[in-house]
Amino acid sequence: MRKPYQPLAWTGTVMVILAALLSAFNVYPLYIYLFCLANAIWVMIGILWKENSLIVLNAVLTIIYIAGMIFG
Repeated sequence: MRKPYQPLAWTGTVMVILAALLSAFNVYPLYIYLFCLANAIWVMIGILWKENSLIVLNAVLTIIYIAGMIFG
């Protein structure tokens, strides 16, 4: 059975990969913004799929990235 909202999930996946690529080449702060957006998309997907592990993981990562921008 295929889960709904696949295009949104794939968008988030591509964005995470692109953010990791930007991070590897130290394209600061763009990679942090992209990670925040990608993880926020994955939080939405977790809510839509009712997957608590996706919600917690990506919400915490988003908080970490935002804290890094503010305090880093």
